Amino acid sequence: MSFLFTLAAFAVTLGIMIVVHEYGHYQVARWCGVKVLRFSVGFGKPLLTRRWGADQTEWVISIFPLGGYVKMLDEQEGPVAPHELHRAYNRLPVQRRIAVVAAGPLANLALAVVLYWFLFMHGVQGIKPMLGEVPAATPAAHAGFQRGEVITRIGGETTPTWQDARWTLLQKVIENKSLEIEVETLAHSTAVHTLDVSSIDSEDLENDFLEKLGLVHFQTDIAPKIGSLLPDGAAAKSGLQVGDEIMSVNRQTLHRWEDWVKWVRQSPNQPLTLKIQRGEVQQNIEVTPDVVEDNGKRIGRVGAAPLVDRELIKSLIAEVRYPPHKAFVKALGKTWETSIFSLKMLFRMVAGQVSWKNISGPITIADYAGQSAQMGVVAYLSFLALISISLGVLNLLPVPLLDGGHLLYYMVEFFKGSPVSEKTMEIGQQIGIAILLTLMLFAFYNDINRLISGQ
Repeated sequence: MSFLFTLAAFAVTLGIMIVVHEYGHYQVARWCGVKVLRFSVGFGKPLLTRRWGADQTEWVISIFPLGGYVKMLDEQEGPVAPHELHRAYNRLPVQRRIAVVAAGPLANLALAVVLYWFLFMHGVQGIKPMLGEVPAATPAAHAGFQRGEVITRIGGETTPTWQDARWTLLQKVIENKSLEIEVETLAHSTAVHTLDVSSIDSEDLENDFLEKLGLVHFQTDIAPKIGSLLPDGAAAKSGLQVGDEIMSVNRQTLHRWEDWVKWVRQSPNQPLTLKIQRGEVQQNIEVTPDVVEDNGKRIGRVGAAPLVDRELIKSLIAEVRYPPHKAFVKALGKTWETSIFSLKMLFRMVAGQVSWKNISGPITIADYAGQSAQMGVVAYLSFLALISISLGVLNLLPVPLLDGGHLLYYMVEFFKGSPVSEKTMEIGQQIGIAILLTLMLFAFYNDINRLISGQ
């Protein structure tokens, strides 16, 4: 994936998030009769400026794109002409100021609802939540799970795809010691297993905690038969052809494509002697895997893909689609669940129960934006929805300088009957700056650490 593609995907993501957020503030301010002076995407020196509308609002794209703002007529920021005092933001009743400030984060959450609504109506494909071989001595083995069982419900919630099962488990495993999981057995009957999840800790949540539980998704045994070749790969250069079946490697019999992959990965720049079946003839071929870097390790690669039974693969894919009204309800539920889960994880970070490694900065977000965009429209829209929720939740936190901090001041004013003192606001701003700088440092540190470690 090219750097320019990643950069473009990140720019589009940022642009959408900022415009939606600031437009929420802008539109509600207009509804409340406030005069909006400037709508800026980015901070600092304006690169592009246009005036538009009855109030000749400045629409600006500025040089630093990590954010934006809506500047309103306000006596606290400069003199206001007497005939426009009724349009000043500071003259609004506190209830309306609360509405204007809350509109930005709520616009981000509303965008997530709209995106999920579209996705649920369009249809989202995923892997069927069918279990593979259950490793011995794992919680899943002790609970009685069997290979081929399909997870249908976790704690009463339906799980049509493996992604749904993982998400539901992730939400519930941090609060429960055990979970009741309903499955469809190979005999097409229903069974319920009680899974002990008490062994999962915060470090496991950063990795594949399902593997520790023993819940491994089903992978069909693919025969070691060549389905396609890269023209410049080691396999093609050695003389292997599409349709060849690999019988053995270094005189050790092969049964599955997965075993062949292990041989290749473990043998960079080391010759492998293959016995292959080509039509009615068996012959020997020597292949030397190319050396490539993968997460800081040297592995082998030959540029070959297996011949796959497409009908079998289709049988393992589940598509989730709902009619419009049900899709909207599901979208609301998904947005709500994700928002609450984000808050729970944040509180657990503050309490030291979950690692701060989970915080991501712009580098990681850019990487995910590029990856999801490359995977297709559905994946990218899902990513946008998740980022939009994160931005909405973050801005609602009661931290000075964020929208949530202003909401806190206004709520105090609402119940107290008078504004918060300037001294209190100055102290709050200092605290807010310290908190935001700390979060930024953690985010950039985690980004750089992921780049170095390749994780």
